Amino acid sequence: MTAELGRLRWRCHRGMKELDILLTRYLDECYCTASTEEQKAFGHLLDTQDPVIYAYCLGSERPPEHLAVLIARITANPPAGR
Repeated sequence: MTAELGRLRWRCHRGMKELDILLTRYLDECYCTASTEEQKAFGHLLDTQDPVIYAYCLGSERPPEHLAVLIARITANPPAGR
C-alpha cells in the first residue's frame, strides 16, 4: 500500500495549490479507510483536469454520480487554520 500511496500523493500535486491541499488532505485523512469503490473514484478523479475538479469542489459544476459522494467528502471539512 505504501507504493500506491506514494503514486497517489504524486498525482495529488496539481497546477492549483488549492487542489493540492484538498486532495492531499483527503489522501492523508480518508483514503486508507475509504471503501474500495471510493478509492477507485479517487483514482478517476485524479484523471480529471484541474479546472473541472475545481468546479466540482466549488459547486459550480455538478460531478457525475460516481464522484458526487467523494467530492462531498473532500470538501466537507476545510483544512485547519483556514
